[in-house]
Amino acid sequence: MIKFPFFKYHKYIRVQIAAYYLITSIVLVALMGMVLYYSLSSIFLTDALKVTTTAVEQNGRSIEIYLDKLKTLSNVISSNADTTEYLTTDNQVSKGRVIELVNTVLGSDPYLITGMLVSKDGRIISSDDYMDMGVSDNMMNEPWYMNVLMKNNIPVLTSIRRQSFSMDKSTWVISVGQEISDSSGNNIGVLILDFSYEVIENQLNSLDLGSKGFAFILTQNGEVVFHKDPSYFEEEAYRKKLVEISQMSDGYDSDMDLLTHHYELAGTDWILVGLSSLDNMAAARRQIFETIIMVAIILLIIVLGSSLIIASKITKPIRALEIAMRNLSTDFSKVPENDRNSYEVESLKNHFNEMIVRIQYLMEGIQEKERYLRESEIKSLYSQINPHFLYNTLDTIVWMAEFGDSEKVIATTKSLAQFFRISLSQGSESITLGEEIEHIKQYMFIQKQRYGDHLKYNIECPEDYKSIKVPKIILQPIVENAIYHGIKELDGVGFVKIQVEKNDHQLILNVSDNGVGFDASTEKSSLTKLGGVGLDNVNKRLKLIYGDESGVRIDSKIGVGTEVKIIIPVDKDHSKTQ
Repeated sequence: MIKFPFFKYHKYIRVQIAAYYLITSIVLVALMGMVLYYSLSSIFLTDALKVTTTAVEQNGRSIEIYLDKLKTLSNVISSNADTTEYLTTDNQVSKGRVIELVNTVLGSDPYLITGMLVSKDGRIISSDDYMDMGVSDNMMNEPWYMNVLMKNNIPVLTSIRRQSFSMDKSTWVISVGQEISDSSGNNIGVLILDFSYEVIENQLNSLDLGSKGFAFILTQNGEVVFHKDPSYFEEEAYRKKLVEISQMSDGYDSDMDLLTHHYELAGTDWILVGLSSLDNMAAARRQIFETIIMVAIILLIIVLGSSLIIASKITKPIRALEIAMRNLSTDFSKVPENDRNSYEVESLKNHFNEMIVRIQYLMEGIQEKERYLRESEIKSLYSQINPHFLYNTLDTIVWMAEFGDSEKVIATTKSLAQFFRISLSQGSESITLGEEIEHIKQYMFIQKQRYGDHLKYNIECPEDYKSIKVPKIILQPIVENAIYHGIKELDGVGFVKIQVEKNDHQLILNVSDNGVGFDASTEKSSLTKLGGVGLDNVNKRLKLIYGDESGVRIDSKIGVGTEVKIIIPVDKDHSKTQ
């Protein structure tokens, strides 16, 4: 048995990688080639269908425009007062005017051949003295007259002035008949305008539908209106073939190798069908196929050579590095030094060691960033506290100074200075509860100067609790909201009460007022109802520092007041807020 060299080396990683790479590349190139071939073929087919559709519809619309023009001219004659006068009274003066009007209309279009006005009692005005149309005292008994009434404003292919259709194309016209009625809606006659068959023939013969393509028009009853070959008007088998084609769906028909598009002409019972041959499609497909094959061969040659080179470079250091790194699954120890390593392995080892150092550095950095972001977010929340209190206080001091009340100016200024001394607290994020209480006392003193007897308050805090560390400025936003959104709207005296309670696990700061209150159950967010930033700011800071066990709770009733509870866990380590 002959053994080929491939089977001797097939277990080498380098050979396996090269083989897999080559096989995968062949499959991908084949798939890409197929997708590209069918995609381009589909694009060409779609473009060809668009061209066919556009050509058929443009020609169809051109015919529609001409028919609309003809109907407009018919309306000019049929709606004329002289026309109605002649048809109802046989007035000869009106007749002369109608003849003049018909001649004027015919002269406006070189393709208009005849115009004929027929009264219900058989009187005729015609631009052509040679006619072969049955008339009688009661035109309702004439088949052609009734046919005009039934197909009012619908164009009909006829042999001019003949009752039966002739295959002599020179006699073919398209007749448009319009019923004329009196003011009561009763029929008094019909108007027939005949235009040359050349209008449609010239329009559709100009369609470029390829060497095998053609267009035709059928009525909804399957009667042939247009085909460039007159035999389709005589042979029943040909007509049935056209009917079958007209019932096909738009798009590509593989049996005929033609593109089909239908267009129903508005205001008629005609269907225009265009069939376009794909003259350039086969040549384009062959060129695409040859190009794809040539490109695929070149790519596969490149892939074959590159796969061997890449496989050799990749696999050579893998085994040595794998052994050296095997023990790294349990810790972040560096790969030990080994001077006998190749350059590739040494490079990989160095990068791996750098990666370990980088991972350790990033892990430490992530922890530091988390702490920094947390502190930054807390500081950002502190900076959001509404400064309008300072502006209002300064306005109050200015007002007191203008009235010469120097004692109140001094007291208020001292209180404001003490208020901001505690607020700054040398940059610390936390203060003692006693300092927070003192802070709110200064705030209430200042507000008392502004509101006078309209505001009263009471602060209760046991001495044992004053040494507990709490985040700074948590009472002031709550009290501010109570004053500005609850008490300020009262007509009488407003009262704010601050109480401090404590159980085994929580420190609870209660802020209640007798303000206007609100229905918390109907609000989407109670925290944003009372002043926007205030309550929400305090709530966010507490949760950043203490977690979800802390926060702000609200209970409010309209006309009764609002109670806000600040809940702070007391069994947590809050050293980070120092």
